[in-house]
Amino acid sequence: MDTIEEFYYVQNEMGQGRRGRGRLMKDNTTPVFKSKNLEAERRRRHKLNERLITLRALVPIITNASMNKATIIDDAITYITGLQNHVKGLSERLIEMETVEGEKQGSEEDTTEEIEKFQIEDEVKVTCIDEHRLWLKVICESKRGRFTKLMETINGLGFGITDTNVTTSKGVTLIMFCVEVRYGKL
Repeated sequence: MDTIEEFYYVQNEMGQGRRGRGRLMKDNTTPVFKSKNLEAERRRRHKLNERLITLRALVPIITNASMNKATIIDDAITYITGLQNHVKGLSERLIEMETVEGEKQGSEEDTTEEIEKFQIEDEVKVTCIDEHRLWLKVICESKRGRFTKLMETINGLGFGITDTNVTTSKGVTLIMFCVEVRYGKL
């Protein structure tokens, strides 16, 4: 037995064609070397490449047309950093808005003074559209629960509301309704 090939040939002839140390004989003449972890490594690389392609699809910023791993990861890092900065900016704006809202709530007395200054009084105007429908226009001071009470009262009187428009400005609320008689005629 001078060479390894002869050794494998003799083993194969004797019926010992088993796997050993990653070597496998094919065609009884040529030894083929196969690693034990080759398939697992291929599956790992395939899964990694699929995940990189998925990441590439999720990141809308494409700086380079090449699909190498470094560019994909760099683009993803840039995109995530931009999103974090955007979230930080929105959080700061939200805090500012909450601060301004707190100041507005403290100045409800000022809106009452403005209403008196402009001499705005509560007003209700009713216009008949046809024998089944009415148009209501209500101007009143903005207070919590007024709109709800008005809706309950209109429903309690046997009217169905078909259209509503509510506008609020400087402590005054303008409510316009189109109501329909549920039973009978006006």
